[in-house]
Amino acid sequence: MTERAETVRGERGAAEPHEGTALAIPSPRTGAGTAAAGTGPAAGTPATRSPGLTAAEVAERTALGQVNDVPVRSSRSTADIVRANVFTRFNAIIGVLFAIILVVGPIQDGLFGFVILANTLIGIVQELRAKRTLDNLAVIGESRPTVRRDGAAVEVRTNEIVLGDLVELGPGDKVVVDGAVTESDGLEVDESLLTGEADPVHKRPGDTVMSGSFVVAGGGAFTTTRVGREAYAAQLAEEASRFTLVHSELRSGISQILKYITWMIVPAAIGLVLSQLLVEDHSADEAIRRMVGGIVPMVPEGLVLLTSIAFAIGVIRLGRQQCLVQELPAIEGLARVDTVCLDKTGTLTEGGMDVAEVRPLDGADPARVRQVLAALGGSDPRPNASLKAIADAHPADGAAGWPCTGALPFSSARKYSGAALTEPGGGTGTWLLGAPDVLLAPGSPALAETDRLNRQGLRVLLLARSSRALDDPALLAGPAAAGPAAEPATEPTALVVLEQRLRPEAADTLRYFAEQDVSAKVISGDNAVSVGAVAAKLGLPGADSTVDARTLPEDREELAAALEDGAVFGRVTPQQKRDMVGALQSRGRTVAMTGDGVNDVLALKDADIGVSMGSGSEATKAVAQIVLLDNSFAALPSVVAEGRRVIGNIERVANLFLTKTVYSVLLALLVIVSQVPYPFLPRHLTLLGGLTIGIPAFFLALAPNRERARPHFVRRVMRYAVPSGIVAATATFTVYLLARSHYTGPDALEAETSAATLTLFLVALWVLAIVARPYTWWRIGLVLTMASAFLVVQVTPFLQDFFALRLVGTVMPWTAVGVAAASAALLEVTWRWIGRRFPD
Repeated sequence: MTERAETVRGERGAAEPHEGTALAIPSPRTGAGTAAAGTGPAAGTPATRSPGLTAAEVAERTALGQVNDVPVRSSRSTADIVRANVFTRFNAIIGVLFAIILVVGPIQDGLFGFVILANTLIGIVQELRAKRTLDNLAVIGESRPTVRRDGAAVEVRTNEIVLGDLVELGPGDKVVVDGAVTESDGLEVDESLLTGEADPVHKRPGDTVMSGSFVVAGGGAFTTTRVGREAYAAQLAEEASRFTLVHSELRSGISQILKYITWMIVPAAIGLVLSQLLVEDHSADEAIRRMVGGIVPMVPEGLVLLTSIAFAIGVIRLGRQQCLVQELPAIEGLARVDTVCLDKTGTLTEGGMDVAEVRPLDGADPARVRQVLAALGGSDPRPNASLKAIADAHPADGAAGWPCTGALPFSSARKYSGAALTEPGGGTGTWLLGAPDVLLAPGSPALAETDRLNRQGLRVLLLARSSRALDDPALLAGPAAAGPAAEPATEPTALVVLEQRLRPEAADTLRYFAEQDVSAKVISGDNAVSVGAVAAKLGLPGADSTVDARTLPEDREELAAALEDGAVFGRVTPQQKRDMVGALQSRGRTVAMTGDGVNDVLALKDADIGVSMGSGSEATKAVAQIVLLDNSFAALPSVVAEGRRVIGNIERVANLFLTKTVYSVLLALLVIVSQVPYPFLPRHLTLLGGLTIGIPAFFLALAPNRERARPHFVRRVMRYAVPSGIVAATATFTVYLLARSHYTGPDALEAETSAATLTLFLVALWVLAIVARPYTWWRIGLVLTMASAFLVVQVTPFLQDFFALRLVGTVMPWTAVGVAAASAALLEVTWRWIGRRFPD
């Protein structure tokens, strides 16, 4: 609060339903106030505005450690990042196998160990880059509470608040530490983040406010009583802006797959060692090398790495566009969004408005109307956008002779604000400013003019005088809470017509959503016709058919049906916004919600993805997963596209990794059952994995991808990976057996391995060619480059010796090519059949 105010309380008793409701009596010009008549023992007692702590007191308490020193971290620490990338289950498995190879040699069979080392370093570097980006963005988006020190209001960082500080509050402000209310100007606090109860709580001097709650109406100030780690729910404020790795379908699906693979590794390793030792009579070193060659490719270690890299790079890319990602899985969720709910004010329109005209009603004196508006504009030290536009058009110096003796802050539930003004003749009148269709009875002539203006996309407020006292329970509760019978009796005085400033980028953004098959729903607390006119100007499909939310059914199924049919909804209460999100989700929709005001918090909390504007209230930024720091609605397409890129590409490369896992497991089983030597050494599968999976997967994971993600990640990936792995393993083992019958002599095993390696490479390369579709020049180049690299290995003597690969004769190499070609044709038929049989 920046103006001196006096708070009065009604006497407690059965006749007063809102016990503890505070009415502020601001006096902007004199710094003191006079209580409304009959409001209790405090009437007529001017309040003293506390100057807050002095600089010396702040320094003393800081030295004593009485400071709000809870660290607000936007990301994991460097040590956490290193631990998370190094000490993993799969690094442990690969590390053990690498250590075994170092003992039995040669070093070229341990190349897979260096790949894991490189992958781990890449993961650490990428996450550290993401951490730096997030830390910088978090500082930009960090809340800066206003405290009163030495009689002046100053903004400080959250961790600079000390015990005993006087913290000022206004609509949308988050309570960052615990305290006791010292000043209340109709202060209403939402404690739903702490208690789960959505109904706002009226706060009066002496009441407690807790960290984690936020202001929904009015203003005031509180003195901090507990700071730092002693504050109740201090962890909530820290968690709200922390970079987290929480549950996601993608991560849980990969973890599930890897868990099953881990269970298969031990029996497969035992079986391979025994078969090589006992059946083939290999030496122990050779048996161990062959066992490692069979086990290593079963572990899709690169899939976990690429998932982390894709997420981290997504965060960095969005960070460069001033998008603060507060939870990593939010990027995944964005890929699944098929419905976006948009709040009009602050999203489709800019926060500011301009007064277009004032139309007196029923012969009201224009000069008198201007004076009342000037008085109302000066009655609220923290006006909303509408009242600020009125105050700008009618400065407070035009309200001479109209002192304000009481104020009722605007509430999105009431849809109006009010003030008790002393008129020049000495009488006191109650004046209300708000939605005409709420303040007026149905059929009022002023409503027809309001509807006509709303259809032009203008926002219309009604200035009316009420016969009720400012502390009347009906005024405090509003018709939305108390029912139609409690509507305040009003005398319409003037219509205030406001022009809203459309965001220049909004039309292109809505067009993008339409092109991407994302359904856009505009839900606003404003008049439905006015909202529809704004949406129509922006080209939103269905904007010509608007719905007044007061006519919507309460049943969830019926509400969901109405939401499916409509695109623009007006007069939506905060609770209705939340119900709408839930109704859409009940139909299987993945919902993103955008907003910037306190009335959007409930819906943002329940939406699959909450997106807040950077200029929005602290409450909305605390509960949103994405914060658009530069308030640019144009960033949303980039945000959605980034999510689709990440999830779509991870699913694409998962097919490569899991195909390798399937054929590795099958080859191990076939070897054990057939009692033949395992055809590959670790170096062979390192080469194959690098050329057909590792290197191309890195590029594919970072490529553009606009396909909307679908659910059931594991089921969908395994549909393709299992048959592909079976085809690859069958083709490879067939050629291997043919080669065993074709080659003889001491070097036969190397020739057999070479033929099998060629077969497996060609089949795996075709899987890569399928996964890389649709083709672009660089995708074709990627596949051809991998093929050329393998050819270089085959024709370079040094590399032939290094990888122990040498094709012998022409019969078996061409047999391998023929079998691989037949397998490629089978893969094509299989993938096409799966695509038609399981279109989801």
